[in-house]
Amino acid sequence: MPTRYLHTMVRVLDLDRSMAFYRLLGLEEIRRIENENGRFTLVFMAPPGQPECPVELTFNWDGDTGLPSDSRNFGHLAYQVDDIYATCAHLQANGVVINRPPRDGHMAFVRSPDNVSIELLQRGPALPPAEPWASMPNTGHW
Repeated sequence: MPTRYLHTMVRVLDLDRSMAFYRLLGLEEIRRIENENGRFTLVFMAPPGQPECPVELTFNWDGDTGLPSDSRNFGHLAYQVDDIYATCAHLQANGVVINRPPRDGHMAFVRSPDNVSIELLQRGPALPPAEPWASMPNTGHW
């Protein structure tokens, strides 16, 4: 029986703040569902040209007492980027903490405003080690 990937869902506390974070990663809104009876909003965001790979941001209008939690039982979302150093510099310049810097030129981790772990992977071979990333320590956990 074939299986087809549909989406990954994460709960968010502040929809605007979370959407701004995912926009920094290059994702764009591809669909939105407002459910007045259920009192929630679903926003699907995906990389340009990849509508089949969305993350679903679920915002409960009346709040969500379970957030923010450590979210480590969730695992992580992973995105491939063309230049991991430029991506991390862009995120950092916009106030995102680089929890696991790309010291190896290949992999980094950050957290969304809702504490979801995001893995960033360099497209193709790893970039040569470069500062400030090569000597930057981890911050927190991912």
